[in-house]
Amino acid sequence: MPGTGEPPPRGWATMGRWRGPSILLAVLLLLCPLPAPACPHTCHCWAGDVDCRQRALHEVPRLLPTNASSLWLGYNLIAVLGARAFPSLPVLLRLSLTHNRLEKIHRQALLGLGALQDLDLSDNYLSVLSPETFLPLTSLSILNLGYNRLEELEAGVPPALPQLQAIFLNGNPWMCSCSILPLWRWLGHNREKVPERTSLQCMFPESLNTYPIMAFGNDSFQQCQKVPLSAQNYAAFLLIGPFSFLASIFCCTLIGSIVVVYQHLRKESQTWRRPLSSGDH
Repeated sequence: MPGTGEPPPRGWATMGRWRGPSILLAVLLLLCPLPAPACPHTCHCWAGDVDCRQRALHEVPRLLPTNASSLWLGYNLIAVLGARAFPSLPVLLRLSLTHNRLEKIHRQALLGLGALQDLDLSDNYLSVLSPETFLPLTSLSILNLGYNRLEELEAGVPPALPQLQAIFLNGNPWMCSCSILPLWRWLGHNREKVPERTSLQCMFPESLNTYPIMAFGNDSFQQCQKVPLSAQNYAAFLLIGPFSFLASIFCCTLIGSIVVVYQHLRKESQTWRRPLSSGDH
């Protein structure tokens, strides 16, 4: 013991011997991040790229490396992206789902992909897209929706992507009716963001088949403009309804009364009519 000339207990020597390595080990554990999840056995991973193409996948693999920067899921059998279809991938920049069977994308399917810059959904069966689906993609600059089944594009889809620089829309069966008006307006104000804008064509109705969407003018959509009703118009509608109802009741009552009176008078005339005798012939 110190000051007594006796040797220190054996445990003290052991603690002194391992104190340095223990501190070093603790520092290493704090500084070294935990390893990323292993690559899915159906995919091939290297240097941040995760290649899961042509694997007959019906859904997105659940365990993906968190350091993935590119995820290739093309040429599979994925039909639906449900809510939170992907694990959190904070550094994912490119996602390709081309040539699948995608018909539906949940509004929360792309949560956790905030760093995504390039999204390829081409060559699928998408017919409806919700603007809410794209709200988490605040960094997306390239969106490929080509060769799907889109007949119209909701007005809120492009504005949901503040960093959008290029969108590909060719190969869709666009319905050139009033429903195409939001897309036509957006194209007119964002020509530089649609590289293939001149090749976008109507498929329906048949009379406009292959007609270029950008060839329409303002006059083409005059019948689609909604004219707001004035206060006088609303008041007229409110008054016409009840008055029409009361008028119809009055007319029906009047006609019914006339018929009843007529039938009554006719019956009385037949009752008081003197029958003819045989000698009157």
